[in-house]
Amino acid sequence: MDVLPDLDDTDRRILSELVGDGRMSVNTLAEQVGVSRATAYSRLEQLQRSGVITGFQAVVDPAKAGLPVAALILANVEQHAWQEARDELLRLPGLEYLAFTSGGFDMVLLVRVPDMVSLRDVVLVRLHGSRHVRSTQTIFVLDESRLPIASPVAASQGAASEGAAAPGGGGGSSARRRAGAGPGARGARAGATPPRRGSRGR
Repeated sequence: MDVLPDLDDTDRRILSELVGDGRMSVNTLAEQVGVSRATAYSRLEQLQRSGVITGFQAVVDPAKAGLPVAALILANVEQHAWQEARDELLRLPGLEYLAFTSGGFDMVLLVRVPDMVSLRDVVLVRLHGSRHVRSTQTIFVLDESRLPIASPVAASQGAASEGAAAPGGGGGSSARRRAGAGPGARGARAGATPPRRGSRGR
């Protein structure tokens, strides 16, 4: 199991600011967090080295970018070949997200394509034609709300409150550590560049 980075309040404030504006300069970041520029820069470098920040990217409107059709595809794959199935499905046209799941299906995929013909080809040709895929179910996305990653500061405070309310008060500090290093603390999404220095079952 990976060792989770030990984040403090300064790290979480930096992450919270970058989630809101990934293009923020180091000088502005230092001012917003209330630390020196050197501290902000060194903390930012450490968050990147430790893998807490995995990258900076633009947030794009899929429909305006020419991908108005979205579908969630639930898939069952051959259990003995799940790694091969994953590697194959990662090459699907229009794939945005793939995860292994518990429950009635092995995987969930989010696919965005320009039209229904493209979606038909993904499901009927690529998926149903794969020797690793046993069955699929396609769910059309009719409307969606894409939220930013939760603020690490807010997540940490929520975990602290739960820990304080728990019987005996134990677990508060470990909950805070988990909240700070979990999915909410990964990668500022908003910026295009890093902070500037200076259908059916089968």
